[in-house]
Amino acid sequence: MSDVKQVAADVKADSVLDAKGLSCPMPLLRTKKEIGKLKSGQILQIDGTDPGSRNDIPGWCERAGHEYLGEKEGSGHFSFFIKKG
Repeated sequence: MSDVKQVAADVKADSVLDAKGLSCPMPLLRTKKEIGKLKSGQILQIDGTDPGSRNDIPGWCERAGHEYLGEKEGSGHFSFFIKKG
């Protein structure tokens, strides 16, 4: 996938959500709950293994008014970064 948005190397998360091993729709449901705990402008990192999250999370950010900063691939998982709107 060449259209994957890579997160900038200097992005630091204020909170990390471990969604590894969860399948759709749980990563997104947990993300919604976790982002509610943050203040506007703070960054949430979601670590997950569900490939569907690569579409679900950016799409939800657009609808919910949050900024999708991108993702990076870890060893066996993805890390997604969202700035709360």
